[in-house]
Amino acid sequence: MPPLPPACLEVAVERWPIAGEFRISRGSKTEAEVVVATLRQGGHAGRGESVPYRRYGESVEAVVADLHALMPRIAEGLDRRGLQDALPPGAARNAVDCAFWDLEAKQAGTTAAALAGLAEPRAAITAYTLSLGPAEVMAAAAAAAAKPVLKLKLGGDGQDLARVAAVHAAAPGARLIVDANEAWTVDDLLAFGPALAAQGVVLIEQPLPAGADGALAGVRSPVPLCADESCHTVTDLPRLAGLYSHVNVKLDKTGGLTAALDLVEGARAAGLGLMIGCMVGTSLAMAPALLLAGGADFVDLDGPLLLARDREPGLRYDGAVIQPPPAALWG
Repeated sequence: MPPLPPACLEVAVERWPIAGEFRISRGSKTEAEVVVATLRQGGHAGRGESVPYRRYGESVEAVVADLHALMPRIAEGLDRRGLQDALPPGAARNAVDCAFWDLEAKQAGTTAAALAGLAEPRAAITAYTLSLGPAEVMAAAAAAAAKPVLKLKLGGDGQDLARVAAVHAAAPGARLIVDANEAWTVDDLLAFGPALAAQGVVLIEQPLPAGADGALAGVRSPVPLCADESCHTVTDLPRLAGLYSHVNVKLDKTGGLTAALDLVEGARAAGLGLMIGCMVGTSLAMAPALLLAGGADFVDLDGPLLLARDREPGLRYDGAVIQPPPAALWG
């Protein structure tokens, strides 16, 4: 076979309206602004989607600039392995890394799961996120959602226990995950823990600011704790293993599926449980993460459910059950 022509990287910014408003302790938004990378080579195209996150010092403009600067290196033959050193962990690398996986699978006539040595993705139950709001509003949203696993965004404003109690009353059969997004103190955690455990809360995500979570050393929480903002890549694990029971793996933090696979392996070796999470994006962002869902304790890949509309073709959600991605979407 003749050698393949150089790959070509294309970059696009897309805006997807959110159904209503998505609010967490740090602010709110009404649309998901995503960056899509497309790699074309030899008649095949692979795509990846990322969501730049201001909390991590990212912006859409900076991610696009990073990807434009990468274009000559892609044309010169930079591959997925070389990409890991060419860009740091984050949204820019995620978009291109996932595009490489998609492209490689199409070129090989197989699936990304097979290339990664993973089982083909199966249907998975995802948590459904309730945006931060007044207790009665969150309770109404919980009742309307009728999902078996609910994730509550909390605010550290003195109303969090009331929010959880209201949601538990509205959806008494649901397992609850609470996400403080760094808004609590150690005193909050110690005070809230027993009540949360009694109200069906099975996981607390990132209670303290990432820079302050050393204060969790020696804390005995009645509800397991999960690191999110504190955990980006496998190099974070040695510090976190004594503080948390779980880590939240997001491809936008790891910088793609390649590094996420390393983080999953490292977390298991360290005895840490797994949540597979996401930013608010379309099915194109969820599909690569779904490859990791099979071995996870919690799956939180509900981004498309929070949008007013999703891309076509997209993932199929049967209630809270995510079906495997169609080949025309990714992988």
